[in-house]
Amino acid sequence: MFGLWRALLIAVSGLVAATVPASSQSWPQRPVRLLLTLGGGSGTDIGMRLLADRLPKQWGQPVVVENRPGGDGVVAISAFLNANDDHVLLGTPVSSFTAHPYVIPNLPYRLGDLAPIARGWNLIIVIAVPASLPVNSMKELVALTKSRPGKLNWAGTTGAIDFLFAAFLKQNNLTMERVPYRNPQDAANDLATGRIEVCEASLATLRPQLEAGRIKLLAVTNSARTPSHPDLATAKEAGFPELTLDGLIGLFGLQSMPGALRERIAGDVKVALNDPLINDRLTLTGQMLNFGTAAEFSASINEQRAMVDAAAKKLGIAPLQ
Repeated sequence: MFGLWRALLIAVSGLVAATVPASSQSWPQRPVRLLLTLGGGSGTDIGMRLLADRLPKQWGQPVVVENRPGGDGVVAISAFLNANDDHVLLGTPVSSFTAHPYVIPNLPYRLGDLAPIARGWNLIIVIAVPASLPVNSMKELVALTKSRPGKLNWAGTTGAIDFLFAAFLKQNNLTMERVPYRNPQDAANDLATGRIEVCEASLATLRPQLEAGRIKLLAVTNSARTPSHPDLATAKEAGFPELTLDGLIGLFGLQSMPGALRERIAGDVKVALNDPLINDRLTLTGQMLNFGTAAEFSASINEQRAMVDAAAKKLGIAPLQ
């Protein structure tokens, strides 16, 4: 009888241990899965795979990257939350979800469900036009648009980018037709052939067309100039601060993840990002390092949410939630 009770106690103890999150010292106890909101080859994918290659040195466990594109980020976010596992992390640009409350009815998660762990780097977001379009600055683009009301077409790539550009058009009394795309690369290809006249997207997405000489850049939306294109003005410098948007990319954990563990993971991310090869590779692919702690990442997310909220008010769009 004693042996039976002992066996039951061991079994119950094992079940309890499986449901209790690992401490910051013992984590990870098994491979870590990193779910991405974007597909392979995207700037986010490139950066996260560089990070995943280096973290096992500190964690002693493999880091497996899983691309879950679709639904403007909802597919990956839902999979991450449904896993309910502190060994599953979410890697995503913030712009993938900051506009969700305005564009997705019956949103299957709450914004508070995503606990920021660390900001890693920024995508460089640019405003581009076909090489053949007779404009070379944002002011010239505005003038051309006013001279051709409703004749030019534009495309964005995520909810936040779309919101800010649409608000920019309204604020400056501009009429331009929006063309929706499921795949940002299709927008880049159409921009290169002149089927659309303006595209606001990541430099990583537009880079092949830029290097081929088929498009030209008018400005970066980031709050600071990019090292890869130091002569390219920011939207604020060009006279349009309402277009300012940093392409924040980082890691998220479950809201239930202990603060000590989030801090430990953030510290490990910082160490991994110190590898100069990562900085070189990010710069080459239209990105730039911008590490931030959980608190710093949360602050920058809240700032972007406030910008999206302001843009929604200008457009007369109310939250759907």
